[in-house]
Amino acid sequence: MLISVIIPCYNEELVINETYKRLCDVMQKLPHSYELIFINDGSKDGTLPILQDLATKNSNVKVLDFSRNFGHQCAVTAGLNNCRGDVAVIIDSDLQDPPEVIVEMLEIMQHEQVNVVYGVRKKRKGESWFKLVTAKMFYRILNRLSDVKFPLDTGDFRMIDRKVIDQFNRLDETNKYIRGLIAWMGFKQAPCYYEREARFAGETKYPFKKMLKFALIGLFYFSKKPLNMATSLGFASIALGLLYLLWVLISMIFSLGHTVTGWTSTIMLIVFFGGVQLLTIGVLGKYIGNLFDEVKGRPEYIINEKINFDK
Repeated sequence: MLISVIIPCYNEELVINETYKRLCDVMQKLPHSYELIFINDGSKDGTLPILQDLATKNSNVKVLDFSRNFGHQCAVTAGLNNCRGDVAVIIDSDLQDPPEVIVEMLEIMQHEQVNVVYGVRKKRKGESWFKLVTAKMFYRILNRLSDVKFPLDTGDFRMIDRKVIDQFNRLDETNKYIRGLIAWMGFKQAPCYYEREARFAGETKYPFKKMLKFALIGLFYFSKKPLNMATSLGFASIALGLLYLLWVLISMIFSLGHTVTGWTSTIMLIVFFGGVQLLTIGVLGKYIGNLFDEVKGRPEYIINEKINFDK
């Protein structure tokens, strides 16, 4: 059996050698052949030269060098598109997901005869309370809104078999939310619980802005409920407007008070209805933007160089 390990990298010169060492220690203990596929996602530091050197020393190391930074999900997609393994492992290069868990994942896959083993974080070390709270809230909100149920507290760290890899490679979405797509595909899936470590070195590549963008991709690609919510909010605003109009008419007929005492109520209604309209337009805009990205038909990534793939 051949095991492919997919490792996206972006500005990871401080950690990449340690990642390589720990992955090799794990893979060499297993009675299977392996390939380590590092995807250099347009790094601006010394990540690429380090990967080139590792590939020269070890033919099991393969490198995909992107022409620019296309993003984490595109890097994972490229690895899955180019791997040859009977089984593939998706793992980040920052060592927050311990490579040693791969052994346990393989045991679960073989013992329970499943197609996917996904990592579930029992504990997340070295992360701010803000990130912990928002991540927990996001997964639960997404589950409530989505038509597909996702495992809670999981990332992209997982092991998938060749059946899942082949089906994944048939998907044509431009903006992929990989953990969601693998859940959507079905098949037999099982959890593997582990403790997520603090980052070995360097800085996180997912600041709040990128986290928000990633969350919106997951939300708008897997749920039509925001459209329904916008429609419901529109009906609610119309109902409030009609109630206000009824109150004005009753006040005029029965002389309950001055119907026009100033601009406060008018401004309040303008702000409310204007906000509802802008919110609805924004939701529609996100869906239309997604459609615009898809119909252009551009490739998800461009590979500048492949190393060791011809051997």
